[in-house]
Amino acid sequence: MKKTGGAAVITAAAFLAFYPLSGLKEQMVKEGSPQVIENPESVVLKGKDFVNPDEQVPVTLVETIDGDTIKVWLNGKIETVRYLLIDTPESKNPNMCVQLYAKEASLRNNELVKNGKLTLEFEQENIKDSYGRLLAYVYVNGESVQETLLKEGYARVAYIMNPTYKYLEPFREEERKAKWEKINIWSRSNFVMNGGFNGCLP
Repeated sequence: MKKTGGAAVITAAAFLAFYPLSGLKEQMVKEGSPQVIENPESVVLKGKDFVNPDEQVPVTLVETIDGDTIKVWLNGKIETVRYLLIDTPESKNPNMCVQLYAKEASLRNNELVKNGKLTLEFEQENIKDSYGRLLAYVYVNGESVQETLLKEGYARVAYIMNPTYKYLEPFREEERKAKWEKINIWSRSNFVMNGGFNGCLP
């Protein structure tokens, strides 16, 4: 056992001689990957300095904007997060009316994101949109907020800009079920269109 331990030490020393830790760290850090800060008071990163887009990143909720957008505290600043792959009726667009089910979708989203530990997951090729918003899968206590909104008929699958997406098929399945059961946005004929929604509050 002592020999094995000695060999391991020698091997490790040789490895570090050829590959110093600073070099390894530079190789492991992917430029632009989100850093993890748990809340506005945090000043020390916990765990790995950077995370893989496949891993969930803990964030602190700042504000719910509408049914598919929130603001969070991440990397020492406030970021706007647009939910990947879903679209809910509009309530905050100044160029549009307040659409049917928009308030309900926003209220439901607000309930969900305030109900536990909030985390984000990113796609390799879809980190931000043209408005500078983070594009993410959103989870509360490990449960997908997007799937819940689709399942309950508050959202449609949309904005498939740069496939393939990890969760596109599960999202489509939840959408199909809600559509079949005619839940909320699917309860009105011709309300859900290819480009959005057709119908305003009176």
